[in-house]
Amino acid sequence: MKILALDSSGLAASAALVEDDTLIAEYTIQYKKTHSQTLLPMVAQIRDMVELDLDTVDAIAVAAGPGSFTGLRIGSATAKGLALALDKPIVPVPTVEGLAYQMYGTDALVCPIMDARRSQVYTGIYEFVYGKDKYDMNVIKEQCAVTFDEIAGVLNNLGRKVIFLGDGVPVFRERMAEVMQVPYLLAPAHRNRQSAACIAALGSLYFAQGKVESGNQHAPIYLRLSQAERERAESQSRETRADDR
Repeated sequence: MKILALDSSGLAASAALVEDDTLIAEYTIQYKKTHSQTLLPMVAQIRDMVELDLDTVDAIAVAAGPGSFTGLRIGSATAKGLALALDKPIVPVPTVEGLAYQMYGTDALVCPIMDARRSQVYTGIYEFVYGKDKYDMNVIKEQCAVTFDEIAGVLNNLGRKVIFLGDGVPVFRERMAEVMQVPYLLAPAHRNRQSAACIAALGSLYFAQGKVESGNQHAPIYLRLSQAERERAESQSRETRADDR
């Protein structure tokens, strides 16, 4: 099974190819370029370097959201274009689940935190439970958009050691030290940001479970309204209140 994966949900742009249980290629960069400049060239570079016939790919996995609105749209459009051109299914992988999968096998709770702005984080809570010859990732709290204090309260109530990762860590690090009442760790540099390799690995599992959709069906998961949509809603609300006077 070959899964080509894309992740442009955050600051890092990433593309990867997994075949069965082997990571064949991964290309990740986070440096002064937009995802529209990097994502397709990454796929092309992987294709050329490993002599990949794109027709042999079984599915396109993509970090489906939440995340950067612009980044998600670029990743979604790229995945849809590839899926439609190659007549392949898309495997939508929730971004926060993909981040949590970086910590595969840990005995701690895993809590990704992505900076969602407006004092919120995109987050969730996960654990790994050993089954037959492998670990299964259990979802304790589905991905959501909340304040850091809200997710910290849930973690404190669970009473277990926690690993934090994601671009929200440096933003909320000081607040973390103030409100966390359970032991916690921060993921190291090679494990603390989005990775298309994790999207591909998790996408392989979801593909085997039939969690796929067509290119026409696929749409990003935003969890919140965009800034433009919020401003429009606020403007309409003000106009409605003015009309009611």
